[in-house]
Amino acid sequence: MKFCMITTFFGPHSFGGDAAYVDRLCQALCSRGHEVHVFYCVDAFNAVRGDHPLRSYTPTPGLHLHPLESGYGTLSPLATQATGLPLFKSEALREVLDSDDLDVVHFHNISLVGGPGVLGLGANKRAVRIMTAHEHWLICPMHLLWKYDRKACDSAACLRCTIAGGRPPQAWRYTRAIPRALRHLDALIFPSAHALNEHRRRGMARWAPLIHLPYFLPDDWSGGVEDEGPPTAERPYLAAAGRLVAMKGFQRLIPLMRNLPEADLRIGGTGPYEAKLRELAEGLPNVQFEGLLGGTGLARLFQGARAVVVPSLFPETFGYVVLEAFATGTPVIVHEGGGAIRETGVDSGGGLGYRTDSELLTAMRRMVHDEDLRSELASQGFAQRIGPWSESEHVHRYMELIAERRALRDSGRRTRRDGADAAHPTVLASRASRRQTETADEA
Repeated sequence: MKFCMITTFFGPHSFGGDAAYVDRLCQALCSRGHEVHVFYCVDAFNAVRGDHPLRSYTPTPGLHLHPLESGYGTLSPLATQATGLPLFKSEALREVLDSDDLDVVHFHNISLVGGPGVLGLGANKRAVRIMTAHEHWLICPMHLLWKYDRKACDSAACLRCTIAGGRPPQAWRYTRAIPRALRHLDALIFPSAHALNEHRRRGMARWAPLIHLPYFLPDDWSGGVEDEGPPTAERPYLAAAGRLVAMKGFQRLIPLMRNLPEADLRIGGTGPYEAKLRELAEGLPNVQFEGLLGGTGLARLFQGARAVVVPSLFPETFGYVVLEAFATGTPVIVHEGGGAIRETGVDSGGGLGYRTDSELLTAMRRMVHDEDLRSELASQGFAQRIGPWSESEHVHRYMELIAERRALRDSGRRTRRDGADAAHPTVLASRASRRQTETADEA
């Protein structure tokens, strides 16, 4: 089959997160003999990268990269942000989306590569069209439901929040651009039930079938570090990793290490908040910054840790770091206000949750000193990694979804109607809830 992936960031021009999932999915498809083409926006990356380095990246056989770079530089993503249309990228995107040999078009983070306008672009109406909502972009102009860059969104104040965040106005959000765009999709996919329910609550189920399909890690993600045994460390340590930004909550974690002198905290990642975090760590010899780590380096860091702490303050849509910790046989400690982080880190059985700083400190002490607890949680987390969050399970469900949606299209039925939705077990389980939501919306 021939796949087309459309996303804002990818490969060398990416920050991790959704780009990591797209890359992993592409590699899994290519390894199974499929042809994959990825279109992404270099202009957007250059506009927001700051000091973030280019990643070293070599495409796997069967993977074809199509970096979009206009002669207008930053103006290109700014225009898309403001209008919700591909504009300077439309010619290149229309050319591929007109092609009649595509079998699947999979949209990902489209905020700066095409906006909602790209979902209906192109003459090929035969290909199955799906989108994965890696962030809350469809319902939040700031993508993250993180208000005024200081707290989780508790009420709608989108225009003021956008201005405070330094984003250009998005007038298209006050039109029916999103409902019109979503009607072109055969499925809208979410990596967590929490994210799916958040979008259903805001009416998205009226425009496209909502599907829950968790992320996965490649079978060889950790580079075989499990076989080498945990790295030797002079002192027990806790690990944390992610882009160093305020919403990730590392500033709540670092000061607590004053009360845990018998253990270290090792933080992987880079980002614009790094200088502030290093300032907080001054005078704390048990806090170390590891810098930007690749997959193997991150796996080694996590494998030797007593636990991986995920202090996210905003509502994450999945939290890849949880799955990466589980893959190395390491339990997690997660902030329960972090959206899907509770779902992935606590409800999965692989970690402890907390809400206050004192609860976090207690959880860290337990992980450092209680080996029985740590082993039990680690075992349950690893079971998720080799089961429902494994590569084989994910690809199986992904291809099954595509086959279902193609069959529904070929039968002439509209995929967003209840009769079509019932064909998918995930939607079947939640159809009654969705009907209640739609009834309330209509009332």
